Amino acid sequence: MSARRIWPWLLIVAAALSASSQAAEPGVVVRSVKGDFADVEERVLIALQNRGLVLNYTAHIGTMLERTGKDIGRPRLLYRDAQMLEFCSVVVSRDTMEADPRNIVFCPYSIAIYTLPKEPGRVYVAYRKPPAIGSDQSVKALRAVGKLLDDIADEALK
Repeated sequence: MSARRIWPWLLIVAAALSASSQAAEPGVVVRSVKGDFADVEERVLIALQNRGLVLNYTAHIGTMLERTGKDIGRPRLLYRDAQMLEFCSVVVSRDTMEADPRNIVFCPYSIAIYTLPKEPGRVYVAYRKPPAIGSDQSVKALRAVGKLLDDIADEALK
């Protein structure tokens, strides 16, 4: 096969690999466990409380999407249950923003808990880990945020 004939295929393969690596967002962690939504939600809340963290807000995303989907003519059920738990850590947040005031964009922290209609008995826990960017102090502080989120999920899913 000539180089002229191979070149377009190499471009197609490169584009496909590039698209798949962009689709797999490195800062997003999605884990799942067999169980009941309410039980997993309670375990996440206990993991927060065990660290002295206070829940700021619960976003009822599944309920909102179900309600508004009907209003816009798109009634397909996306989640059986879906909530986003928003919280903050005084110490971790302070460290993060003392390292760089622009790190305010990473606060508050949130963990999503959801179930899918086609996967009864499976509960997902997902969260965004901030990128380790900026000065050495900022990188260290942002990694601490990621570790906090990992530790909460680890405790809730064991």
